[in-house]
Amino acid sequence: MMPVVVQGSNAATPHPASTQPVPLRREQLSEEEEAELAEKRLIRSAPPWLVSLVVHMVALVVLGLVVLHSNFKQKGLLEVTYAEELGIQLEDPDLHSGLLELTDVQESVLAVDNIAAEDPLAAPSMLTPLSDATTAVTDIEAPTIGMALDGRQKGSKEALLAKYGGTATTEESVRLALEWLKRNQRRDGFWSLTGPYRDGATGENRPAATAMALLAFQGAGHTHKEGAYRKEVERAWTALLDLQDRDGAFASEGVYNHRLYSQAQCTIALCELYGMTKDPQYKKQAQLAVDYAVRIQSRQGGWRYTPGEDADLSVTGWFVMALQSAMMAGLEVPSPTLDRISEYLDSVASDNGTRYSYRREERGPTVVMTAEALLCRQYLNWARNDPRLVDGVEYILQNPIDFDGDKNAYYWYYATQVTHHMEGDYWKQWNKVMREVVPKKQEKTGPESGSWSPDGDRWGQTYAGRLYETCMCVYMLEVYYRHLPIYKWRSTK
Repeated sequence: MMPVVVQGSNAATPHPASTQPVPLRREQLSEEEEAELAEKRLIRSAPPWLVSLVVHMVALVVLGLVVLHSNFKQKGLLEVTYAEELGIQLEDPDLHSGLLELTDVQESVLAVDNIAAEDPLAAPSMLTPLSDATTAVTDIEAPTIGMALDGRQKGSKEALLAKYGGTATTEESVRLALEWLKRNQRRDGFWSLTGPYRDGATGENRPAATAMALLAFQGAGHTHKEGAYRKEVERAWTALLDLQDRDGAFASEGVYNHRLYSQAQCTIALCELYGMTKDPQYKKQAQLAVDYAVRIQSRQGGWRYTPGEDADLSVTGWFVMALQSAMMAGLEVPSPTLDRISEYLDSVASDNGTRYSYRREERGPTVVMTAEALLCRQYLNWARNDPRLVDGVEYILQNPIDFDGDKNAYYWYYATQVTHHMEGDYWKQWNKVMREVVPKKQEKTGPESGSWSPDGDRWGQTYAGRLYETCMCVYMLEVYYRHLPIYKWRSTK
């Protein structure tokens, strides 16, 4: 903008005598004329820098209004329309860095939000180890789970959906599922495994059901502070935290082998909530839950049904996810705890670490346990090009999602995360089936609209029921933005 120069009444060159105005007596002036004369005298007496400042400010305001009007008219600040062609809406340079290969999108992603994130793929800040080596925070790299990193922030979701192959269909399925969960929340804030919906579980466990539902809401960015389901989330946390004791344990229900599954799920959800909101009222209780998990780790290095006793890969995997969520939230996780987990994984591994069994005493590897173990290995610093990891992922890809064959949402949940972290062709191959089949099998009409039937599922039909089946499917469809792929932020490729 060109500078504006204004001369005041104290300029160096005086007016010629013949041009000096003839002063009028006060009684000759009307009120309007007197006000005008006072204004002129004020301007003439003002120093030049003040007059210049005022003029510049006025000019800037006018220019700003012109630009703002142009943006509203031409750029659509009030309404964001996302392009049908993949890549057009991806303006973040990291999205074109070549590190992550773009996945084809069959449908445009939903314009859920119209507020752009500062940086959807922002580099993480690393945790600072504690001084005491016996209780030091692990040096395993974990991202800060802050909204700008994990993709749940407004504006980030669209970029990550397009980046990793999410579609309008997958997002609509998530929305319908959350509505189903909302309809089935009890008045006391809890959810139930047994009903009132159809095809409930054979046994009740309110903490587990509530934690799973909260993970579904939080995975889509809904907390007690923001999102369309703030009320439901806040009610659930009020109820759930009343069950936590001074040691950090959550009271459990149902048969004894439910207890530590529930504990791990509650810990994951609580650490996520604190990490997403940094609300100080949840920090102490989240750290208590993490400390409890550390204390009850068995000598074998894992967890099973009874605190401190025995281990199996199924329960252990949930606790690894809990500790990872804790690290991403900036909570304290001792390095020795994670070292012992790695040792336990070694004890249930076969074929040079490419296959895994349920327990050390059971040497027969399965694709289900292999998927769970490989996700743990990814979080415990295995490189993406590790031959053992690559071989295991290729084994997973030979067993894609199949609702009409071996239906197993538990396996699909872990396999989806593993392949998503691997990215590239591995993820494209898995996602090509997942994003088509999972939404297609969702119920679209009737009272159970938005949920998935547990019929035929290895665990859902006989054990966990419709809420479990629905939450597992929602987790898969939220994978695009729930967590940024590990190897995007980890220095070890």
